[in-house]
Amino acid sequence: MSNHKWLIGVDEVGRGPLAGPVAVGVVLVPVDFDWGLVKGVGDSKQVKPANREAICRLAHTLKQQGQLNFTVVMIKASVIDKKGIVPAIALATQKALTKVTADLPNSDLEKILVKLDGGLKAPLEYQHQETIIKGDATEPVIGLASIVAKVTRDKYMTKLAQKSEFSPYDFSSHKGYGTKKHCVKIAEFGLSAEHRRSFCKRFL
Repeated sequence: MSNHKWLIGVDEVGRGPLAGPVAVGVVLVPVDFDWGLVKGVGDSKQVKPANREAICRLAHTLKQQGQLNFTVVMIKASVIDKKGIVPAIALATQKALTKVTADLPNSDLEKILVKLDGGLKAPLEYQHQETIIKGDATEPVIGLASIVAKVTRDKYMTKLAQKSEFSPYDFSSHKGYGTKKHCVKIAEFGLSAEHRRSFCKRFL
């Protein structure tokens, strides 16, 4: 770590739902970042919704103060159907990394250590990268990426649910995942423009 100046965490949310986008969160911090400023960071699925939202608000404040940077890139259902979920996640990862490092000097790119959750990989130009199984629970920078991605995607799905064409599916309650209630709604109303047809073949 002594040769690294920046630390990046990467995680995805929404790999498995039947509807809605997949989201990739990327967080950039200096290697000496004080994680005491962002307490309670961890696997977004294990953090209570109210705490996730509070942490996300805090991340926005710290971003405005220049203490960290983060972004979330979402890839919509139609692209997932066209490219497949793994290429869609790779595309979101590349876009998010490009956004979050845009203001760094080119010379600093070699001083970045990228930590990714699960089976994720960064583009090859990021020479120093580690993929960590369950990294969102053990690496705060990945945990924060997981939280900002989940909060962003959840808000998108909740907002979607307020539109008349999507209201029958109640996206706000299940966020597009294949719950029994969601499957009943698909059987009743068919697929919407936000459904991943490649994930919903049993309904076609």
